[in-house]
Amino acid sequence: MNESAAATGENRLATETSPYLLQHKDNPVHWHPWDETALTLARETDKPILLSVGYAACHWCHVMAHECFENSDIADLMNREFINIKVDREERPDIDAIYQSALALLGEHGGWPLTMFLTPDAEPFWGGTYFPPTPRFGRPGFPQVLQGIAGVYRAEPEKVAQNVGALKSALTKLSTNNSGTPLSLESITNIAEQIVRQFDPFEGGMGTAPKFPQPSILKLLWRAWKRTGSEPFRQAVELTLTKMCQGGIYDHLGGGFARYSVDNHWLVPHFEKMLYDNAQLIQCLTWAWQDTGNPLYDVRVRETVNWVLREMIADADDAGTPAKAFAATLDADSEGEEGKFYVWSEAEIDRLLGAEASSFKETYDVTAAGNWEGRTILNRSRSGGLKDEECERNLALSREKLLAARAERVRPGWDDKVLADWNGLMIAALAEAARVFRQPDWLGAAETAFDFVARECTNQGRLRHSWRRGRLRHPATLDDYANMAEAAIALYEATAKKTYLAGAEAWIEVLDHHYWDQEQGGYFFTADDTTGLLVRSKSIQDNATPSGNATLIGVLAKLFFLTGKEPFRQRAEALVESFSGEAARNAFPLATFLAQSEFLMEPLQVVIVGEPGQPETNALLFSVYEHCLPNRVLMVISPDESLPEGHPAQGRGQIDGKVTVYICRGMSCSLPITEPESLAAFLTTPPAPLIAEGVT
Repeated sequence: MNESAAATGENRLATETSPYLLQHKDNPVHWHPWDETALTLARETDKPILLSVGYAACHWCHVMAHECFENSDIADLMNREFINIKVDREERPDIDAIYQSALALLGEHGGWPLTMFLTPDAEPFWGGTYFPPTPRFGRPGFPQVLQGIAGVYRAEPEKVAQNVGALKSALTKLSTNNSGTPLSLESITNIAEQIVRQFDPFEGGMGTAPKFPQPSILKLLWRAWKRTGSEPFRQAVELTLTKMCQGGIYDHLGGGFARYSVDNHWLVPHFEKMLYDNAQLIQCLTWAWQDTGNPLYDVRVRETVNWVLREMIADADDAGTPAKAFAATLDADSEGEEGKFYVWSEAEIDRLLGAEASSFKETYDVTAAGNWEGRTILNRSRSGGLKDEECERNLALSREKLLAARAERVRPGWDDKVLADWNGLMIAALAEAARVFRQPDWLGAAETAFDFVARECTNQGRLRHSWRRGRLRHPATLDDYANMAEAAIALYEATAKKTYLAGAEAWIEVLDHHYWDQEQGGYFFTADDTTGLLVRSKSIQDNATPSGNATLIGVLAKLFFLTGKEPFRQRAEALVESFSGEAARNAFPLATFLAQSEFLMEPLQVVIVGEPGQPETNALLFSVYEHCLPNRVLMVISPDESLPEGHPAQGRGQIDGKVTVYICRGMSCSLPITEPESLAAFLTTPPAPLIAEGVT
């Protein structure tokens, strides 16, 4: 819709790509996307901006839409008093981050839907999240909020200016970081000990309800266990993973994990499924399986990957060309009800399973009364692990019948946009899991998705954030580059294809040019040529996804170890120094930063000298992947290749023409290893001075 149409007062969302925005295209609200047309209109009319941020799988976003945005009286009030802008937080995480921070500065809990009121210059002065149409839940009704804000804006501009000034001053701090000296391994362990004390010793997970998976923290604790041997770290992670794998947060029919559990026991999920959660949990479960061999983790990884490859491949473009990359989310709601697609009655189970129903009901907590609002959320929380092979085979047949029946139901909404950062997380997880579980089709899917994002989500040499059905939108964030670079390195380690390494190096060059803070260090979340933003934020804290700056510590370190190029090491160390002062304030959101700082200090470099792809080489490669080595850097080079200048194993080659492995910690390397069994024994042995521990 053009600018003149915008000025006449119409809903402008019909031409957008975001499924979330398209959900609102028929609202009587005169919605605008976040663009210069909307911002100019606000300035020209001197109307405050009502900014509404959400996403397609958000249950309370749907509730507020039905109650308020589809209400013609409320819409009239919105249209009369405000310029209304709708933003998909998944498409514009940069905008969402700024105004979520503003809401926090107002002393309010963040979340979605985010409802913020801005001046025509996009400066925030008040906000909240969900508002009901009439006063309830201890919250004012949305019409009263609208009238109050409009009245204050017109009659009390000094109050607005006072709020704007205070918030703008505070928001500028989003661009600053606290530098300091690098953390020691001892200090990282101390922080991990503080974190593990917050875990529920009976149900796993941090704190009480609601409970989130928090995979970055789980990985930090697993690293701490492997480094120190302290059992509380391992116990906290295993308990959490087992409880989630058997709880209702896991979809026992289709595979995959929901975003979080609303209760303390992992029973009642918030039913939306996010690509990023499942990518990170695939990696957590892969690590745990490598070290424990627990068949439950093996099964859940396979089921979750199968769900991703079955249900989360994005739609084709308008020309019919398949996307072959991963879609963003599955909704919590179907037919207007949260969870309706996923829950069951006892009568349905009896009818569909017949004689097998009794065993299934006992295993999956199915009762006449149900366990949630009179229905049953399938779960195996009363069982710590799997049953015997025959029983599990029969249960699998029952699940197949129920899954087929569920497929006939009205499906939840699907957000099929391709996000570069979330795809990077899934590609990296699949690349590693493919080698660990020896599933070449998973590796093929990861390579295909990577090729799609690298090709179709790039414009004039720069990544873009979002693609949907042939339309590329929105500037790339730091996380897009960080996660795709990490995916490129994971694929390089899994395949030895140098094009992946070159791609990661090229993306770092873009980051250094457009995102690096020349004054204080660290990478900004947005590029220097991204327009329409109040501030450029910069952070080392994890959210639901790992921090881009923290991820890049590992990416840069691996690029140094793999290429020998000193600027990568220098930039990784500069990143650590730029943010290490943050740990003194609040270390809990810094799990990825702490983990990658550890990696930079204690890398384990593994070199396989043999022709990539050959059976003898693969035998040793698979032996490496059988072990959880969080600080691993893996290179597979042909016998006529040289290692980078300065590599501790430089100059070493094959022994007696056999594929040969060298393992290096610091500048010390093992003697040559040529047999998979010897390599496995070596990697199982606790760390020791490697130069004295060679195995042939």
